[in-house]
Amino acid sequence: MNTVSIRELRNSGGEVIARVAGGETLLVTRDGEPVARVTPLPRRPASAEVLQERRRCLPRVDADTLQADIDDVLDPAL
Repeated sequence: MNTVSIRELRNSGGEVIARVAGGETLLVTRDGEPVARVTPLPRRPASAEVLQERRRCLPRVDADTLQADIDDVLDPAL
């Protein structure tokens, strides 16, 4: 886990928060000793309506074509 000092957090708070928003968890230290952990918040689940809309935007997949593509890639001896 990466660390950040309290001084760095104070002086570059926006950059530190951007790192956390990007998924990084940081250990905050004071005089080299850990005092806190900053972690990203869990993502909110999408509503059923949002998921249905996303699904509508996906390309249609033909099961036979998909199986043929998989068969072309995988060794049939496996």
